[in-house]
Amino acid sequence: MEILTIKRILGAALLTMVTAGSFAQDLIARQAPSDKRMKDVHNVKLHNTATFSNVDLENPASDIYTDWTGAVAKCGGHVPANFKIDLRGFSMPTTSRKVTSNFGPRWGRMHKGIDVKVYIGDTIRSAFDGKVRICRYDANGYGYFLVIRHPNGLETVYGHMSKQIVKEGQIVRSGEPIGLGGNTGRSTGSHLHFETRLLGEAINPAFMFDFENQDVTGDTYSITTGAITKEATASATINTVNRIESENGFAANYSTSSAGETNSSDFTQEQATAAVAERRNNNSANANKKKTSQKSASYTIKSGDTLYAIARRHGTTVDKLCKLNGIKATSTLRLGQKIKTS
Repeated sequence: MEILTIKRILGAALLTMVTAGSFAQDLIARQAPSDKRMKDVHNVKLHNTATFSNVDLENPASDIYTDWTGAVAKCGGHVPANFKIDLRGFSMPTTSRKVTSNFGPRWGRMHKGIDVKVYIGDTIRSAFDGKVRICRYDANGYGYFLVIRHPNGLETVYGHMSKQIVKEGQIVRSGEPIGLGGNTGRSTGSHLHFETRLLGEAINPAFMFDFENQDVTGDTYSITTGAITKEATASATINTVNRIESENGFAANYSTSSAGETNSSDFTQEQATAAVAERRNNNSANANKKKTSQKSASYTIKSGDTLYAIARRHGTTVDKLCKLNGIKATSTLRLGQKIKTS
């Protein structure tokens, strides 16, 4: 009898251990363990605990959106002339600080988000409270991805995940795990592709999220007709050139749509506006020069000129210049010499 009792006790203990182990594995899986240890966790501001009890999570941002279904970049609605995106109550989508690809032109096309290095299985979290609008698989693009609409007007996009752990129509809270890091879709390595959109139009996430410092750039981010301003109460570390170029692109597109396209020193609003204006003037001057050079059939050689530089300036190739002028790529260019460009 004693031996039988001991066997039963041991069996029950073993079953308890197996059950507990399975439960622990399920819990770990939901928390999306990283295959890279998180460092300096005490110095990371993972989220802001501000809560807003009066928001409607069943119909988030219904005051500016007129539809719910549709593609990532197609959303009907209207943004007021001066619209503030509330960044309080945020969570960082990942604890990773490493941005591997910025917002902007890349490989001949527009990269409408930023890529953050994550490993397969890393936890991906919702940036704000909201409701999942899209939960799908895109083999030629985002892979396993999610689109979440938030009460502050933003929609956040999370791409290339290995798994989604929420469903369409599900209400999620800021910081809640929504998926696992991955390398699905059009991806060359495990990372999170993260976008911030307003009425389907992409805004540079770096204007709002500072991954290096694991924080947002301020309490609010303001959009005004024809320009973007930032009311920052926290420091932002973003690439100066990329920021100016992106702001320029956003402002140019904003005039024809409700919103627009669009890592280290801080900018005041006046400095940012002046920098963007200067970049616009330079772009305009360069465009006029290009038009003038395209109309001209010849070019006078100046000091420091090379066939490659001339070809690039006139939108042609060295081979075409050589054929037009009966010269070789190794030919010596003389000051004052005129060559045909078209």
